[in-house]
Amino acid sequence: MQKMRTMLYVDDVEQVVQFWQDELGAKVVEVNALPDESNNIVVEVAPNVELSFFAKAFIRRYSPEVLGNTPSLMFYSKDFNALHDRLATAGEIVKNAGTATFNFRDPEGNYFVIAQAKS
Repeated sequence: MQKMRTMLYVDDVEQVVQFWQDELGAKVVEVNALPDESNNIVVEVAPNVELSFFAKAFIRRYSPEVLGNTPSLMFYSKDFNALHDRLATAGEIVKNAGTATFNFRDPEGNYFVIAQAKS
């Protein structure tokens, strides 16, 4: 495999993408116009790791069978403490199987996890 892309369905694509850019340093790598005049926006969060955001309204209309719960994603970072300090929605740091982790919430209330990368 060359890269991994996870598709996420949100209410406000632009707001959520802006959060990932501002808070986690994601870079927009694609903007795709969709038939309903909305945009699909893809961001790179790490080399070869992308998040592809679609509006829930688009998915409801064109592919309702895939609309469901947000996946539980864990990201590993060497800048663990700096991310914890920077993210306003960061939860408490806890040890999970010997690895330091914390969760954070995006503007739509979806939770994700950051784990401390081991070198």
